[in-house]
Amino acid sequence: MNILLLANHFNAGGISRYIVILARGLIARGHTVYVASRGGQWLTRLEHDDIEHIYVPLRTKSIVSPKLLFSYFILKKVIKEKGIQLLHSQTRLTNVLAYWLSKKTDVPFVSTAHGFYTARWERLIFPCWGKRVIAISDAVKEHLIHDFKVGREKIRLVHNGIEVTSYQSPVTRSKKEIKKEFGLKEGPVVGIIARLSEVKGHRYLITAMRKVIEHVPDAELLSIGDGKIKKELEDLGKSLALEAKLHFIPSVSDTTEALSVMDVFVMPSLQEGLGLAIMEAMAAGVPVAGSAVGGIASLIKDGQTGILVKPANSEALADAIRELLSNKQKAQAMAACAKALIEKEFSSKKMCEDTEKVYQEC
Repeated sequence: MNILLLANHFNAGGISRYIVILARGLIARGHTVYVASRGGQWLTRLEHDDIEHIYVPLRTKSIVSPKLLFSYFILKKVIKEKGIQLLHSQTRLTNVLAYWLSKKTDVPFVSTAHGFYTARWERLIFPCWGKRVIAISDAVKEHLIHDFKVGREKIRLVHNGIEVTSYQSPVTRSKKEIKKEFGLKEGPVVGIIARLSEVKGHRYLITAMRKVIEHVPDAELLSIGDGKIKKELEDLGKSLALEAKLHFIPSVSDTTEALSVMDVFVMPSLQEGLGLAIMEAMAAGVPVAGSAVGGIASLIKDGQTGILVKPANSEALADAIRELLSNKQKAQAMAACAKALIEKEFSSKKMCEDTEKVYQEC
């Protein structure tokens, strides 16, 4: 099957990671895969796997932008030249693009809902969902049904998957060397890998760190990710006299190194479709704590594979972090259960197999 995956951009983030993993898996299963986007720093990952990228000028958030029309004409030609048999869109903008391409070429399209959408009027009037809609978690599936009236018969639950073995191979550099590069000292490290956005809940984690440090004075926070609220978070750290304990790293080429120095991984999101970064931490054997929101509850079974806390609750978050840092035996037992869960239910192999079944339905 000749498949065209559509995304707004190809910068660091969950959707780009999803596309790389899915493309690799589909190619291994005998399919030909193309990716269309406006580009980004992660194009090197496509080049590494010899996956052809098609540039489209999608530098817009508006579904009525002329850039969408330009992209339509570019891809209509590509569909004919490459013999594309299926379109798979990943975002609201590319759902609209795929809808019109499918309508004019008769090539079916599948859309993946990677998270939660605001029920704006244009999304309700012009839904533009695919012939099949992939929901990455039960929470996202229910959101599509109740908030957007997507027919239950169109939705297929396919959990995101990761290349598990990538996170279980030993890193080549020593922890001491990696810590030094990140500006960390010798104490325990609390980590998060997420874009700096209000919805990710960093401020609650930073506030929680003040209480954590009262009991574990040498603990530090390592935050991997960039975003618009970086200065606000740095200012919050200063107001809590934590600036020496907070380390903001915009991006890393390899998350396995960052995970290798973390003693606890935290995802304090206010909303989360599933959580690729949590899955990576679990696969790497890092004890995890997270908010009881969205798809996180599909990953963290409280007390079994990690600790769940109420969202926007710094006190509860601090207690969870302290428990994981102080009770090593319990933390490692939960980490082992978490690793087993990822291997069984959230592998890239399973995700690709299940996605292929959805394609075949179309």
